[in-house]
Amino acid sequence: MTKAGGAHRAGFAAIAGRPNVGKSTLLNKLVQQKVAIVSPKPQTTRSRILGVVTRPDAQIAFVDTPGLHEARGGLNARMVDRAMRTVADADVVLFLIEAGPRRIDPKVKDALDRVKAAKKPTVLVINKIDLVSRDELLPLIDRFRKEHDFVEIYPLSALTGENFDGLLDVLIPHLPESDPLFPPDVFTDVPERELCAELVREQILRQTSQEVPYSAAVLVEEFDESERQVGPRGLVRLLATVLVERDSQKAILIGKGGARLKEIGTKSREQMERLLGCKVFLQLHVRVEKDWTQTEKGLRRAGYGETE
Repeated sequence: MTKAGGAHRAGFAAIAGRPNVGKSTLLNKLVQQKVAIVSPKPQTTRSRILGVVTRPDAQIAFVDTPGLHEARGGLNARMVDRAMRTVADADVVLFLIEAGPRRIDPKVKDALDRVKAAKKPTVLVINKIDLVSRDELLPLIDRFRKEHDFVEIYPLSALTGENFDGLLDVLIPHLPESDPLFPPDVFTDVPERELCAELVREQILRQTSQEVPYSAAVLVEEFDESERQVGPRGLVRLLATVLVERDSQKAILIGKGGARLKEIGTKSREQMERLLGCKVFLQLHVRVEKDWTQTEKGLRRAGYGETE
């Protein structure tokens, strides 16, 4: 029971939508921690990423999902399948779109139809309202309200925080009455070594283009905490391998004289040190595993197996 006498609520909220609409930015803002990587490229999120928000009256476990898009097999199909399984398991769904034209994009409609098929309470979250005027926003809200059965339509800006504070109050009534599902100090269930792998992949997304970032996976082979302690004396040692599908991709990733791989490593290490609260010694290697995104063996090797 809460202090006010009402029942405590706890449950799962899936964050779904098309690629590159700000789902990961929203999750990080909600949790007030960086648990999901962010880049300007679509399909940045590949796996289920969980972030926990705890209040005296409720606990919400938000789950960021890969963007819903047309997929013809391999890694892309696996990503969409994971997203829909997350939606099916959730207590409430946040369907995220960008503020923009009054006309509803057919691809947005297709993604929304998939989510609605799960028959879960769904809140339409209109993101990036800092980029449009009120006169542009209101017709979009009106159009969605007329054509779709949402439990709420909620405009906000995940980047600036505009109209952000009331979102939790909209979601909590749709959660079941329950004790907390996680200890109060937990903000994610993603292991640190996986978070570190994602930080490397974030830099690959930011520093390479075309097919390279979509053909890359990061495996943390070693995560040595034997010298770990908080502060400048602490040290964590990581050995990570970047898988790519072609020799040409490997060459691009390494760069002239190893310059690009060095820059990726430096930026990744800086982010890891913020995450872990100590110094990090990072070794990065690149290995070619031909067509890994298209084979079950390759997907499993990269951590994207059907049951993973």
